[in-house]
Amino acid sequence: MKVLRVKGELCTQCYACEEVCSTNVSKERDRSKSAIGIGEKAVDTGRVDITTCDQCGQCIEVCPTNALYRAKSGVVLLNEDDCVGCLSCVGFCPSGAMFRHEDLLEPFKCTSCGKCVKECAEGALYLEDL
Repeated sequence: MKVLRVKGELCTQCYACEEVCSTNVSKERDRSKSAIGIGEKAVDTGRVDITTCDQCGQCIEVCPTNALYRAKSGVVLLNEDDCVGCLSCVGFCPSGAMFRHEDLLEPFKCTSCGKCVKECAEGALYLEDL
């Protein structure tokens, strides 16, 4: 299973990863629709807080319609046809990596597609095989 990992100390907050991710998630370049969250840079460490899914799968357990499932690859995916938009997964995610947007009916999350990794010039994002 591939999992997106981060090196916050390398992030320059250029937001290129969020832009490419939003294009993948919603087919538009809108950082608020990204499954990666680039946060603030810590003053003391210079490390940027980056939120993304670690594919732990705890959201699967709280989904009342079984719309969330683990694919053969190991990545957690959402079947939008089965999602009722209750957002239980958003509230439950221990990493805060299940996102929602008012324009979208269903929540969304990182699927470890790797497009953000290719976009990150600083190497702050990488895929790890588990």
